[in-house]
Amino acid sequence: MAAFDALTRFVFEDAAVRGELIHLDDSWREVLSRAEYPDYLQTLLGELTAAAGLLIATLKYEGNLTLQMQGNKAVRLLVVEMTSSLQVRATAKWDAETSETTFSNMMSDGQLVITLTPATESHRSYQGIVPLIGGSVAEALMHYMTQSEQIDSVIVLAADEQCAAGMMLQRLPDRPDGDAETWARASHLGATLKAEELLHLDTGLILHRLFHEEDLRVFEPQPVQFACSCSRMRVADMLKLLGQEEVESVLEEQGLIEVQCEFCGKLYHFDPIDAAQLWLENSVPPVHTRH
Repeated sequence: MAAFDALTRFVFEDAAVRGELIHLDDSWREVLSRAEYPDYLQTLLGELTAAAGLLIATLKYEGNLTLQMQGNKAVRLLVVEMTSSLQVRATAKWDAETSETTFSNMMSDGQLVITLTPATESHRSYQGIVPLIGGSVAEALMHYMTQSEQIDSVIVLAADEQCAAGMMLQRLPDRPDGDAETWARASHLGATLKAEELLHLDTGLILHRLFHEEDLRVFEPQPVQFACSCSRMRVADMLKLLGQEEVESVLEEQGLIEVQCEFCGKLYHFDPIDAAQLWLENSVPPVHTRH
């Protein structure tokens, strides 16, 4: 069973337990190629990236999921965006120098923000903001799922410079009183999964090692890829929000507005002629981008 850059769903037959496994190689390395992250930040951002794929798999409609962890110490911000078509991008902000070595210290007094944005107006947007509680990305997310969503979950995450991976098990919320024994057994086995196994073993082998005595239905893996949703039109809309006076002030001082996407590094340039077109109704700014 393929494991590279793929999300694999599975369910326990005749039991109220579901799961997902995700393994990211090329897409994760694309994220890392956009910035030089320190080792400790690679791990945190990789784990959050894998987690975003696991959570989007539970979404029952098309849309986007944004995971943010905001801290006040070494790590200022981790952001991952994942679409329901499994296109991912991620970035981070951090202090250049730090002696912090634990998750709790690096993300001191932090917040976890989960935002769901549906693709159509038939569903409402959702945003949950909770304190970061736990000693790892996985523990923080499990606390959120248990306290805010009332869904029992086991999440195991791992990341290095080559890949990011994760597994999530959940007790289905629509059958809260059923299959307690199956959930107890599955959650215990899932918690024994080690980071090395997640990063280096094939999905099929992981499932066999953990649940070979269970009756599983495993679905076809879905490919995951890096993709950035930035565009010149979006940058133009951002400049419009700044207002004409502010934009003209920057142009007068610098002669050119340069905006770089924090996710993919693409540069967008607006000269005075481009900027003037922003204020024309239904105008489409000409394309001037650079990598």
